[in-house]
Amino acid sequence: MFTGIIEKLGTVAKVERVGGNLELFVHSELAKELKIDQSIAHNGICLTVVEIFGDRTYRVTAIDETIDKTNIGDLKEGSKVNLERCMTMGARLDGHIVQGHVDQIGVCEEIEEVDGSWIFDFSYDDSVGNITVEKGSITVNGTSLTVVKSKKGGFSVAIIPFTYDHTIFHELNVGDSVNLEFDIIGKYVARMMHGYIK
Repeated sequence: MFTGIIEKLGTVAKVERVGGNLELFVHSELAKELKIDQSIAHNGICLTVVEIFGDRTYRVTAIDETIDKTNIGDLKEGSKVNLERCMTMGARLDGHIVQGHVDQIGVCEEIEEVDGSWIFDFSYDDSVGNITVEKGSITVNGTSLTVVKSKKGGFSVAIIPFTYDHTIFHELNVGDSVNLEFDIIGKYVARMMHGYIK
């Protein structure tokens, strides 16, 4: 379980394919505080630490299911990633409840700078059944955000300078894919409204 509040940026040091799996070696200041078998979100994807190298680098493994449903396959050596360790019980929940389970991939459609902040517009395939609501929560590449505009198959978020500088939003371009995790409460409501049969 996560909050969507990004702790650090990491850098992909190496990517290896082993069978159907993707092995990511990540450089981060967090490495010295990690333990084997610990969960950490990478651009919103919950992955397990399987190996630690000194105090700077660790390795995680993504399986086929993760590769198919997220943009993790786009990562390459030098890519920046948003990192968040799992939440601790008794701490303040500054973002919202995030599972680290990506629902689907979205696409950045437009970026507009407005008086020192940025408006990012994203689209997604709404036939899957996911929805957003204005003033509701959305997770984009692991970052907890508030939806400022919502429409069928799309939404907008406002990014303040701190978030822009301390996450990978400053590296996003129009046309880039992003990992989307929709609000857990909204997903349950949508399922109740539309039933369990697809």
